[in-house]
Amino acid sequence: MQITTCDVKLTLTEPMLGTVPKDKEVYKSYIASKAATLENGIEEVGTVEEIEAKGWTGFHRDEKGYFIYDYMIRGFLKEAGNTLKEAVKVKNLKSKIDRYVFIYPRRIFLAAETDGHLERPLRAMTMQGPRVTLARSDYVKEGTVIRFQVKLLENKEITMDLIKELLEYGQFQGLGQFRNGSYGRFVFEVA
Repeated sequence: MQITTCDVKLTLTEPMLGTVPKDKEVYKSYIASKAATLENGIEEVGTVEEIEAKGWTGFHRDEKGYFIYDYMIRGFLKEAGNTLKEAVKVKNLKSKIDRYVFIYPRRIFLAAETDGHLERPLRAMTMQGPRVTLARSDYVKEGTVIRFQVKLLENKEITMDLIKELLEYGQFQGLGQFRNGSYGRFVFEVA
């Protein structure tokens, strides 16, 4: 089995908002419905910060600092692949990313501390009419560097050049919450 490995350095050009509810019970319910294994879900619930306020999102945290899990990068690559599928001309790209592309380490560290929080209104149309609520998200500022490895199993269609093309999408659609508000955009270098 041939494996190609490259080191990736993302540099945020816009602040990145946290996506993890700062309420362990909310997170536990969500993970229980989505987690592939209970063991992974328990690990992730253990890294959620608990606060009193509702509607506040942040990042996972352990003794080393704040981090995102590897699946967030992989999810970005799948989203980029879906958006760019006609340009890259690879059929079933999302499932091929699942089979051939792996991100390391599992915990990708961002910073020792977050840089603040952003409050914004969320609007929704409900059966009772329009509703507005406030959301608050911790963020890490632009200039934050995120480092990880991409490991690619040899195959006929997914190449490191394709991975780089998908990462280029990060200058338009970033990582984290409120991406359509331009948050989480980044540039990258591959070594």
